[in-house]
Amino acid sequence: MRLVTFNVLHGASADDGEVDLDRFARAVVALDPDVLALQEVDRGQERSHGADLAAVAAEAMGAATTRFVAAMTGDPRHRWQPAPRSPDPEASAYGVALLSRYPLVGWRDLHLPRVATPVPRVRRHPRRVELAHEERRAAVIARLETPEGPLLVASAHLSFLPGWNLLQLYALRRALTSVGGPAVLMGDLNMTPRPARAVTRFRPLARFDTFPHDSPREQIDHVLAHGDVGVVTDARAVQLPMSDHRAVVVELDRSRLR
Repeated sequence: MRLVTFNVLHGASADDGEVDLDRFARAVVALDPDVLALQEVDRGQERSHGADLAAVAAEAMGAATTRFVAAMTGDPRHRWQPAPRSPDPEASAYGVALLSRYPLVGWRDLHLPRVATPVPRVRRHPRRVELAHEERRAAVIARLETPEGPLLVASAHLSFLPGWNLLQLYALRRALTSVGGPAVLMGDLNMTPRPARAVTRFRPLARFDTFPHDSPREQIDHVLAHGDVGVVTDARAVQLPMSDHRAVVVELDRSRLR
């Protein structure tokens, strides 16, 4: 089983900001995932040609099931607002997605704890303090039926605000462990491995710097496991001609469950 997590930057190249849907589809084909967790996914946004990026990825990989969860709705340049718990499926949106070649037999959408007021943020390049308006953060948890038995998998995109992302991660951990059975958490957690492991007590399946894509200095994209998910036979971080993150790929042999 090949697990992949990828923050796709709404399909844009970090070099020129352009969104090329064919390039996006080719990137998914090259990754060849069995289970794909996507973050920063557009649906019906002008900047990504009005496309449903989760649907584009699903067709490229031959997914049997796809689940998109909106975190924000509207246009990011104008009316940008937190998505309601039951958003209009026709509305322009942005969020996370989980795609699988295996049947999805159940899911749970999560809107994670959020800071509703602007907060001070220190930018690194150029270095300055600014007020940041935090987005709503979302996750999707799905139970997949694999040949080796059920597997719980999550795709998540957490806050960049230190401390707040830990609270969101704790909420995710509680949701994943309350169900029982093996689980994998994938996504852009906006934190380095040590706090991610300390909060979840999940074990990392891949250890590679992922951000920024051209010369990565830190790992903020993770694949973390709870329980017996199988044996890792290969893992790597992959630079693709789009996004400012590298994708994380983990190969699992689930025939060797202990």
